[in-house]
Parts: sequence; C-alpha cells; structure tokens
Amino acid sequence: MTDLSAVKAVLRTQVIETPSWGYGNSGTRFKVFAQPGVPRDAFEKLDDAAAVHAFTGVAPRVSVHIPWDAVDDYAALRRYAEDRGLELGAVNSNTFQDDDYRIGSVCHPDRAVRRKALAHLLACVDIMDATGSRDLKLWFADGTNYPGQDDITARQDRLGEALAEVYARLGDDQRMVLEYKLFEPAFYTTDVPDWGTSYAHCLRLGPKARVVVDTGHHAPGTNIEFIVAFLLREDRLGAFDFNSRFYADDDLMAGSADPFQLFRILHEVAKNDGFRPDRQVAFMLDQCHNIEAKIPAVIRSVMNVQEATAKALLVDLDALRAAQLEGDVLAANAVLMDAYHTDVRPLLRELREERGLAPDPVAAYRRSGRQERITAERVGGLQAGWGA
Repeated sequence: MTDLSAVKAVLRTQVIETPSWGYGNSGTRFKVFAQPGVPRDAFEKLDDAAAVHAFTGVAPRVSVHIPWDAVDDYAALRRYAEDRGLELGAVNSNTFQDDDYRIGSVCHPDRAVRRKALAHLLACVDIMDATGSRDLKLWFADGTNYPGQDDITARQDRLGEALAEVYARLGDDQRMVLEYKLFEPAFYTTDVPDWGTSYAHCLRLGPKARVVVDTGHHAPGTNIEFIVAFLLREDRLGAFDFNSRFYADDDLMAGSADPFQLFRILHEVAKNDGFRPDRQVAFMLDQCHNIEAKIPAVIRSVMNVQEATAKALLVDLDALRAAQLEGDVLAANAVLMDAYHTDVRPLLRELREERGLAPDPVAAYRRSGRQERITAERVGGLQAGWGA
C-alpha cells in the first residue's frame, strides 16, 4: 500500500515554476490576441504570478524571458519579486526575433552574427547574477529550410563553440539547461532537434549542463516518459517545460490534451526520485494562453500538474515491481491504472485547506474580484507580449 503521509509530504514541497510570458498577450503565427488587464511590464507580470502563488501555494518561482522582460535594474526586479513571496527562476534567452537571425544565431555562417548572439547569451548570465537565478534556459530556432543551404556538421561545430563559451561563464551555483525542438521555424534541419542532440552537447560541456524536456516538442507518438527515465538515470534531466499539444507545439494548458501522458511522465519522475530536491529538476510551465484568460489558465495548469503528481505518487511501487518480476503484464498495468483512476481532488483540497488556502483555486480567484480590478487599473501603456 502507498503511504498517504509520504504522498502528502512530497505534495507539500512541490514547486511549479510559471512563465512570465504566460501572463502576456500571445497568439498564433497569424495573430497576437490582446486581452484586457494584461500586464504592461515585468513588474506587473510578477504581480500576476504572485496571485497564482497566493491561490495555489505551490508556484513561488517565475521564469523570465529576455528581452521580453528587460528592465533597467535587475536587482530591483529581484527585490520586487521577493517582496511578493516570489523568486526569479530560469532566465530564458532570445536569439530568434532579430532580423540578423533569419538564417541562424549561434549557428549562423556569419561570425559577426554568431558573436552578437553569444553576447546576448553572456548578458543573460549577467542577469542571472543580478536576479539570483540558477538556470539559463537555451532554446535555439537555428536550422535550415532547404537541402544544401548550409553545412550540417559545421553548424554543430558553431553551436558547440558558443555553448562552451557560455558554459565557461557560469558561476559555481549556475547551470545551463538546453531545450530541443523537432521543427519550426526551420523545416529541413533543426540544429537541436531532439533530446539526443541536447544530451550529447550537455555531456561534452560538463555537469552544469542539462536537458530540458518540453512536452510539446516531439514527433507524434514519441514516448516522452522513456526520455525522462533515461535522463534521470543519467542525472541529466534539468527541467520540464510542461504544456499540451494535439498536433505540433500548441503550448496548451498542461494536462489538457492528454492527462494520461502527463501522469505517465510524472510516474517516471516519482519512481526515479526526480522529486527529491537534490535532483534539482525544475518543473516549469511553458504555455501561451491565446483565447483563455491568463491567470485562471495558469492556475488550472498548476492544478493539473498537481493532480498528475498526486496520482503518480499513489502508484504502489512494491506491487508494481512484484508484478513486473513475475512477468504479469496485466497485473503491472492494473497497478498503474488503479493510481491513474484515483480521484485525487479530495486529497488536494484537504492539503490546500491545511495551508489556509481555498480548496478550489480557480473559483477563489474568480470570487476575489482581482481580474476586474486589474482590468480597470491597467489602462494605457503598452501591453506585454512575446514581441511577434
């Protein structure tokens, strides 16, 4: 039997990192949709993140994106966050929106463009120094659209050279986490297309380089939980970017498209001690809320991750291993399915009430009137967005 007190203990210490860009305007490649009450700067994004944490109790960390969250004084941004019970999480670089990066950034054939991209990455480490952030999150849109457009091997050499320079700049308590993406915006080759490419570069760099698993960045049918289990076994899983997809990189709310997949992923995390703080796995959201209200959508995503985590922790590992060793396929599968079909919402409501929180965070947020207040107050200025 699973020890419920042990399950509760893990849930009490769970930290889910929310993305600053999830609070801003976003959309598709065709249109960015504006909503009333959207933050106008990085400080108002932190206000919204603080609201999510206040209603959920498990979201004290916020990822920032540079230059979308650029400010004149990053130490002041850190203090602003801390005053609201938050800490600044991963610093996300952006080497994909300048005109110079049309055919690449750190992999560009022109050395001048590569140096510009590298300078931005190093500036992000400076920002980490000021904000106290542990992680530099790197995602590169670099790739090619046509056969023969550039030398595939040479591009890997350029990438490795840039990563090595950034790695050398990291402090003792800092690390880089390298994301990958199957395709888009490049369509023929992508320079970091999969977990194996990211893993190979991280191995070459050293122990402060780890892989980011974005749940929307895989080919259809990819067994993401295998990737998670492998990277945990090798102690190279640095972070998750949780979101949902139906077709490509849809960036929908975590757990909304395939909650069973999210459960399977988190089962591998639980089984392989990935929730232990010393494993230093960052559980981040990476989502764009295009048509739904921002703050309730982030709250719902946090709740979905909590529910999948609770179910994963309820798996009777002793019974599972016994069935596996006996080769009892149906019994082993039944152990997993029993945990997945358990309604964990009463358990999570109980945990929230023990912490003085409302049992239903979304409903509590709606009752609070905060959305109406920020809609009335945030009039004028330029709403934050992803710069598209």
